[in-house]
Amino acid sequence: MRDRRARADAKANFTLFGLGRVKCGTMPEVIGAEEMHLDDEKPDIVDWTLFEKYRTELGPGFIRILSYFREDGAKSVAQIEQAMRDQNTTALVIPAHTIKGEARQLGAEPIAAIAELIETTARLCIETHRFPDELVANVVELRKLFDRTVELFDKATNPLVSRGPIGPGGFGRKASNQGFGRI
Repeated sequence: MRDRRARADAKANFTLFGLGRVKCGTMPEVIGAEEMHLDDEKPDIVDWTLFEKYRTELGPGFIRILSYFREDGAKSVAQIEQAMRDQNTTALVIPAHTIKGEARQLGAEPIAAIAELIETTARLCIETHRFPDELVANVVELRKLFDRTVELFDKATNPLVSRGPIGPGGFGRKASNQGFGRI
């Protein structure tokens, strides 16, 4: 009985990502303990060489795949957020798996890494019958990364988004001298 309990405790502390990473002791880190910050570690959240490679290979179909990422990704992130609010561990797995694959196809590796972390942690927590509270920060980071990545994809693919606003007196605007002198 004691041996069975020790194995159960070891399984509860086992992490897929913690192997080989030890912090102050011999026990591996808990999944989701380390946080990924955009500003510190990954200032470039899109692998642009991979992005451009797929863009040239797929041609006009690339925009359609990008729209799938935008739509399905938004649904997946919303489902992950809802599952965290509802404390539904099983509802985390499928949307995390979905967004992981789509992000990897487009070169958005940081999104894929967080989604993989959420997916594997949720699968482990299903086996151990507990809810992964430690993933809250990762889910928040996933939303930020997703929004920022979609914004970058839009700038790279939509010429209207990448252009700045037209200054005073530009095409289609009445020319006036209100930018100079008295109002």
